[in-house]
Amino acid sequence: MLNTKMIYRIMGFLILIETAMLLSCIGVSLYYQEDDLNSFLLTTGITFITGNLLLLMGRNAEKSLSKRDGYVIVSIVWVVFTIFGMLPFYLSGYIPDITNAFFETMSGFTTTGASILDNIESLPHGLLFWRSMIQWIGGLGIVFFTIAVLPIFGIGSMQLFAAEATGPTHDKIHPRIGVTAKLLWSIYLVLTISETILLMFGGMSLFDAVCHSFTTTATGGFSTKQASIAYYNSAYIEYVISIFMILSGLNFTLYFFMIKGKVRKFFSDAEMKWFLYSIGLCTLFITVKLIQNSPMGMEEAFRKALFQVASLHTTTGFATADYMTWEPILWSILAFTMVVGGCAGSTSGGLKDIRLVVLAKIIRNEFKHLIHPNAVLPIRVNKQVISPSVKNSVLAFTFLYILVLVVGQLIMMLLGVGFIESFGTVVSSMGGVGPGLGTCGPAYSWNHLPDAAKWLLSFLMLAGRLEIFTILLIFTPGFWKKN
Repeated sequence: MLNTKMIYRIMGFLILIETAMLLSCIGVSLYYQEDDLNSFLLTTGITFITGNLLLLMGRNAEKSLSKRDGYVIVSIVWVVFTIFGMLPFYLSGYIPDITNAFFETMSGFTTTGASILDNIESLPHGLLFWRSMIQWIGGLGIVFFTIAVLPIFGIGSMQLFAAEATGPTHDKIHPRIGVTAKLLWSIYLVLTISETILLMFGGMSLFDAVCHSFTTTATGGFSTKQASIAYYNSAYIEYVISIFMILSGLNFTLYFFMIKGKVRKFFSDAEMKWFLYSIGLCTLFITVKLIQNSPMGMEEAFRKALFQVASLHTTTGFATADYMTWEPILWSILAFTMVVGGCAGSTSGGLKDIRLVVLAKIIRNEFKHLIHPNAVLPIRVNKQVISPSVKNSVLAFTFLYILVLVVGQLIMMLLGVGFIESFGTVVSSMGGVGPGLGTCGPAYSWNHLPDAAKWLLSFLMLAGRLEIFTILLIFTPGFWKKN
């Protein structure tokens, strides 16, 4: 049976965290004296009352959480946060359609970065700050943030961590999950502050620098400008954001090992090597092609290639160029980076590079088995043998990921969306990338898509963010059986 009282209590606490986030936006609205203030005040009131009601309903809850409770909380909270989070957009009248408001907010919290807005600069500063903040909170995970303070309930947080964390394996940097969460959030904060300072050196205003740092470290991609990073026309800003996108796409536990002096463990990590080699090779190939087939010089071609590869490989989604104007072979390279994504334990989406490392070793072993049928060939990653359960989970997840992509694309096409656009939006939503292909590429919004398509893509954003199994599990009959 579900511990419904504890679920109410935790959900109430989470909604009060969202209330605190909204209060910071009220401060921004007051500072700029713009017309979004009333919508934030009303939303804050609604979330504050709801949060306290849920805490009241959760009084005298049994201090325990089962795995099933963890999956329910993690699955529901993203939807609840999105419903409350869309209210400032909807109530202010800047996104007067419920479907669009929900889509934009889900895209924010899941750090996808796809947008239905055709004139971002028309939004007041409070709403622009809210768009960036929801991505920053969604970056390491709403629940993962709460794990850092969950001991106030007197319960363990491992069940929530298991449902929230991404990737097939998790390196423990501390025996207590709450301490781990605090350490990772500290690293996250340091990256955000560092990038903010560097962007201000490049001429960005404090407001824009903070907003872009929020969405870079979250690998989210929401910008305060319709033209994204291309608006600034600054090589310095492009290089700074490129570097921080890559840093945010690495496994955050590696930074902890680096701080502890375990430099060899940082640089010998198999997934990090795969990730960086992939970025390097894709950047090199695109750079050469741009030099050959465009008027760009060597430096500009390299910069544009590096930025777009870093942006899509880390599933951030910023843009400095419309890659749909490049030759089609480069679309394929960029589509590959969108599917693969960043490292496990980062803020990036996608399949995750660690799974490709494991799959590559499985394929290599299959070839060896053809030559030596009786050989025992364990799969090792970072000198550790991968257990059969992890191997099976990687194979199952990869198959399910591809299956959902195919089914999602077919449904999109049934809804009247073109082949290229269907493929691009489904891959982008599942991977949390942002821009897609065709008329849903970096130069366009997704506003023209049918409402049904936006609801489907919103679901795919959530499924991709929670690594599919977590969200699909609650729809299985076995999950709700008493035993």
